[in-house]
Amino acid sequence: MTIWNLGGINADYVYGVPHIPAPGETLDAVSRQVFLGGKGANMSVAASRAGAHVAHIGAVGPDGRWAVDRLMEYGVDTRAIKFIETETAHAMIFVADDGENGIVVYPGANREIPQATLNQSLTLAKTGDWFVTQNEVNMQLDAVKLAKKMGLRTAYAAAPFDAEVTMSLLPHLDFLILNEIESDQLRDATGQGPEDLPVKDIIVTLGAKGAKWFGEESPVHVPSFEVTPVDTTGAGDTFTGYVLAGLDRGQPILQAMQFASKAAAIMVTRRGTADVIPDLADVQAFSG
Repeated sequence: MTIWNLGGINADYVYGVPHIPAPGETLDAVSRQVFLGGKGANMSVAASRAGAHVAHIGAVGPDGRWAVDRLMEYGVDTRAIKFIETETAHAMIFVADDGENGIVVYPGANREIPQATLNQSLTLAKTGDWFVTQNEVNMQLDAVKLAKKMGLRTAYAAAPFDAEVTMSLLPHLDFLILNEIESDQLRDATGQGPEDLPVKDIIVTLGAKGAKWFGEESPVHVPSFEVTPVDTTGAGDTFTGYVLAGLDRGQPILQAMQFASKAAAIMVTRRGTADVIPDLADVQAFSG
C-alpha cells in the first residue's frame, strides 16, 4: 500500500543556544546547521525509513530542488511535489542545552500547493491506502474529503494547532494524532476530550511520558523509553510516521505505537530533523 502525505517541506536552520531566548533577549548561537525539515517532510521520511511506500504531495520554490533531491535519497516518492514561484518554506529552530526547542516558521510554498497537484496525484491512489495531512499546508479539508471519497484511510496530525481546521476535519478522519497541549486546546474549543471525539483511533502524545491511545476500549498508555535528550525537534513527527507505517503494513495500533516510541527515543538523542530520523535497522537494534 501507499501513504499519501500532503505535507510541508522546509529548510530548517538549527541554532544551538544556551537556553530558549526570552522576550527582548539577544543570544549568541554556539552552532548553526541546515537540515531538511517541515512536519510533512519529517513524517514522510520517518514512514519511508520505517519501510512504507510514501508519496509526498507538496510544493517548493525555485530554491527547493535540494529538498526534493534529499527526500528522494530517503526513499520518498516525490513526483507530486510541484515547483512554484513562491520561496520554499523555512524554519528557524533554537535548540537549548537541555534539548528543548523554540521554532519560528515562514510558510512560503507550503501554503500555495496547487489544487491540480493534489487531484492529479490521488488519481494513482488505491482503496485502502493511507492519506495524511497536517497544518503547514493548504487544502486540508478538501484533501481529506477527496481521500475519504476515494476509499483511502484518512489521518491528520493536528499541528501546528488550529482549532477551526481541526474541528472541520474530525467527521472525515479515521485517525487523529495530537500532543497533550493540542488536546487541551481542542477540549477548550469544543468541550470534548479525546474520548468524546467522532474519530475511530486517536493518539495523544505526552512527550517524555509516552503516548495514550483512545480507541474502541478504555484509553491505553504506551510509555516512552528513557534516554538523555539533546534535541526534541522532529520527535513527534518521527513517532507519527512510524505509527502510520506500522498501520499501513497491518500492525495492531499498540504494536505500531511501541515501535514508534523506540524511533522517537532515538530521534531525541540526535541533533537535526529529517536528515537524522532513524531507519528500521536503528529501531530494531534499539534496546531501550
